[in-house]
Amino acid sequence: MSDDALHQFWELAKVKAKLNRFEVYVGATPLSTVLPPAWAFGATPQEADDLLALVLAGTKTATAGALDDYDAEGEPLPTAGTLSIVLDGAGNPRALIETTRVDVVAFDQVDAEHAFLEGEDDRSLESWRRIHERFFTEHADHDLGFRPDMPIVLERFRVIYPTPANA
Repeated sequence: MSDDALHQFWELAKVKAKLNRFEVYVGATPLSTVLPPAWAFGATPQEADDLLALVLAGTKTATAGALDDYDAEGEPLPTAGTLSIVLDGAGNPRALIETTRVDVVAFDQVDAEHAFLEGEDDRSLESWRRIHERFFTEHADHDLGFRPDMPIVLERFRVIYPTPANA
C-alpha cells in the first residue's frame, strides 16, 4: 500500500462520510485531519479479501482479537468512536469503519449474538469457536498459547464509507 493511496482514500472518505461538514464554520477538527490506522482483517491476503467482502456486503459488523495480542504489540484497545481504514489483501484501502462498541470477555464466554455479527461460515457460535480457536492458535503475536478463558476483545463497527464497487 502506498502512502499516497491511503491519503487519497482518506481525503475522499472523510468528505463522503461527512466527517468535515462543519469545517467551513469551525475549521478542521482532529476527526477530519488525523489519518486513521489502516489494517486488514485476517492473517493472509485471501482472508483479508474474504472478510472484507463480508464487511462490504453488510454481513460482518463485528470482529474479535486476542487481548494478549494487543498487549504483545503494545497496541491500544479500540474504543467507541475510533475510525479505521480497512485494507484488502493487496493493501488497498477499501472501507472506513467506526467502532461502535468494545467488550472484553473470556473466549468461552463469547455469545451467539457476537458470532452471528461476525458473519463468518454459518454464523453459529460453534463455527465461530472453531474458526477463532484455530486463528488464535496459528496466528498469535504472543507465546501464552490458546486458552478457553483467554480474554478476547470484541469489537462492533459500522461502515461509514465503502469504496465504490468499481474502484
